[in-house]
Amino acid sequence: MQLKAVALEIPANGNIIVGQSHFIKTVEDIYEAIVNTVPQMKFGIAFNEASGPCLTRVDGNDDELKAMAVRNATAIGAGHTFVVTMLNGYPINVLGRIKDVPEVCGIFCATANPVEVVVAESEQGRGILGVIDGSSPKGVETDDDAQARRTFLRKIGYKR
Repeated sequence: MQLKAVALEIPANGNIIVGQSHFIKTVEDIYEAIVNTVPQMKFGIAFNEASGPCLTRVDGNDDELKAMAVRNATAIGAGHTFVVTMLNGYPINVLGRIKDVPEVCGIFCATANPVEVVVAESEQGRGILGVIDGSSPKGVETDDDAQARRTFLRKIGYKR
């Protein structure tokens, strides 16, 4: 077995979601979950099948983001993996709805940070072991840091 770290491409000023699913209609159902929640979001979805023709299925409403999602899913190369690339919205806006899609098994990450997917490869194929999302912590927040966090969340409308 070999281990690989696959760096993903994230849209400038955008985000990415990487997850695991189990059925061919994943791209259509995630599409509906996103447009029914944040209609102005631009996004691309790619889903790697794990049986049958083993194709990367594609959907979305933006050709560049669809192509980016395909590049990422292909680079990961693991069956039953999906990638969503997005602009004009945030994972927090759609993640609950994506998790509610019946064929979604789990989410590995939802981020704007640089991210690497840790992939194991055997004779059978590839699978995701986990992700490296952003940088390691540099310390524990101080009282001033906590106040800055609270102020920021209120400024962007996530807390009152």
